[in-house]
Amino acid sequence: MVLQLFTLLGALGMFLYGMNLMSSGLQKAAGDRLRNFLSAMTSNPFKGVLTGLGITSVIQSSSATTVMVVSFVNAGLLTLAQAISVIMGANIGTTVTAWLVSWLGFKADISILAVPLMALGFVFSISKKDHRRNISELIVGFSLLFLGLSLMKNSVPDLQKTPEVLSFIQGWQGYGFGSVLIFLVFGTILTLVLQSSSATMALTLIMLNMGWVRFDMACAMVLGENIGTTITANIAAAVGNTSAKRAALAHTVFNVFGVIWALIAYPVFLKLIGWITAGIFGVPDPAAPDFTVDVTYDANGLPVQTESQTAALYGLSMLHTLFNTINTFILIWFVAAIEKLVCSIIKPSKDSGDEVYRLKYIEAGPLATPELATEQAFDEIIHFAQISRNGLGYAGQAIRETDPDRFEELRGKLVKYEEISDRMEYEIAAFLNAVSEGDISEDTSRKIKAMYKIIGEIESLGDSGESISRILSRRNIHKKTFDQDTVRKLEDMVALVDGAYEAMIANLNAAYKGELVEVSNACNAEDRINNLRNYLRDSEIEEIETNQKNYHTSVYYMDIVNELEKMGDFIINISQALERAFLHR
Repeated sequence: MVLQLFTLLGALGMFLYGMNLMSSGLQKAAGDRLRNFLSAMTSNPFKGVLTGLGITSVIQSSSATTVMVVSFVNAGLLTLAQAISVIMGANIGTTVTAWLVSWLGFKADISILAVPLMALGFVFSISKKDHRRNISELIVGFSLLFLGLSLMKNSVPDLQKTPEVLSFIQGWQGYGFGSVLIFLVFGTILTLVLQSSSATMALTLIMLNMGWVRFDMACAMVLGENIGTTITANIAAAVGNTSAKRAALAHTVFNVFGVIWALIAYPVFLKLIGWITAGIFGVPDPAAPDFTVDVTYDANGLPVQTESQTAALYGLSMLHTLFNTINTFILIWFVAAIEKLVCSIIKPSKDSGDEVYRLKYIEAGPLATPELATEQAFDEIIHFAQISRNGLGYAGQAIRETDPDRFEELRGKLVKYEEISDRMEYEIAAFLNAVSEGDISEDTSRKIKAMYKIIGEIESLGDSGESISRILSRRNIHKKTFDQDTVRKLEDMVALVDGAYEAMIANLNAAYKGELVEVSNACNAEDRINNLRNYLRDSEIEEIETNQKNYHTSVYYMDIVNELEKMGDFIINISQALERAFLHR
């Protein structure tokens, strides 16, 4: 009996691992297309629902869809209202798992094909093409999922021989509506423990199929699973920003509202489920008062699927789908009200003005796959580049400033920006390290290497800003000043570097959207910086020789020119890293 229970736990682990592997393979094989589809097909709530439904049906993970949604809200690609509609659709899409398990996992023994499919997966895995290896992951995950389900079915205890195994669960069924609430809480807790509503749904289907629980109690567990999956999302979003918390709370509002109306209309709702199931599939009504699940075993002691078991499975899957569909149909008209509610509950962060200098996009909690995590990292790098450009603005002001107190204030800001650059580089690199530890595709690996290069160059830009402040401080200590012509020349140089920043950020955004074609804009900006540097250097030497300009003042001036030219080098390095990672396949 102990071995049987451990086999059951191992089979559950195989099921969970197969589901994660299948979802990961699908996202790696079609991640960019799914993300582009998600961002394009959300112009109204109905399209948003269809988008969430479609993507979640394909990748078999509402959590992964929610992660993409939260990432897009953070990046400003989706509004909170659009995200709510997509989450509604994801709730419907996740019910496809129950139908797959009911149709393929019980009625037909798809595990017979699991091992041959693994052989096909192995053939794909040795391919040199990254896309085929991702498909291999999908095939192996699919095989493990149904192999695990088959092992779970065959290793559950026979209650006819050992009724004491789950007598405590069967004892919960004698308290009327109180039993419904007990099983609702049980489903919620089980989902929290397993961290997967799909896995809990599969276990519920098995418990119902083996006659451990009545149909109405299994339905209560399904309602509890819908609450449990939202608690998981809220725990994940607890370490995230305001947008992540609001999206998770909207998910909770949606599901809790649905459970409330389903409990109020519970007997009527179950009768509707039974009537629809019997009418569509021609099976006995699973919600009928006299309905019982017949469990039959063959000569080898293995369970044989009966008509009553099929009816129960179809009925439970129908409840899961109908519950989320009706709930969506009711609440889709109130997306604006839900948005207003979650915004009133979760207020904007009241952090200090330094909030913009912290990470914004990679704090939204656990991620489904490294493929999606790289998108958040890229968001953060664009944010990092924009902050660095602000530092150049302060350097330009410091060059023009003649008031000592105001100059010291600007110098302090440049020192602070250098510290911010160091911290952001470290935090983004730590995140990329964690992503790299996962199973990532070659394309993603190449992009991550480019990201390491880019954040290093952006950090160097912060160092250059602080270096300019030190040069100006030494100039002031030696009581030297720049005349108006010198300041104007430096302003011209700063303007060119700012133009290079603009080209670099444009290239980052283009690469993020998959629209990067070339980086000639960055190369042209770098050429203009180098040409101006050469002209300023030559003209300054001539000024020293012909007009006997103060040598020490010229040294400070040329040091700043050279530092600005170095910033141009760092900036062009970023665009070149993008070119290598996003254009050369």
